[in-house]
Amino acid sequence: MPVAPIDLFASLLHLRQGGTIHAEKRTVCSGHDGWRLTAFHAKTDADVHGGHWEVHPEAEEVVSCLIGKIRLYLRPEEPGQEEEEVRLPAGTAAIVPRGRWHRIALDVPSSIMAVTLPQGSRAEARR
Repeated sequence: MPVAPIDLFASLLHLRQGGTIHAEKRTVCSGHDGWRLTAFHAKTDADVHGGHWEVHPEAEEVVSCLIGKIRLYLRPEEPGQEEEEVRLPAGTAAIVPRGRWHRIALDVPSSIMAVTLPQGSRAEARR
């Protein structure tokens, strides 16, 4: 099998349970099992769905700032607590715990990479 470059910003990478990795165009709706690696450019908070919280109940998620500067917010686990803010400059990452609601905000236009198990993932609007 020939090895060829993959445009991470136009593709999704599926890291499958059996140890194989499959790349496909981002426009394809996927029902693959296993982990997913996604990389994207974001110019505004709308590009990272900044008005929404998301959660991945099946696995942790790695959120990495490749270029730029972002903030990762973790929703309070108990009423009355404040959001937890994690600042991620270029070249850093954070691990979002399984089942923890989170969102991203940009300080500057950024390139971001995330790795998670997408099964059961949900999003809801911020209030």
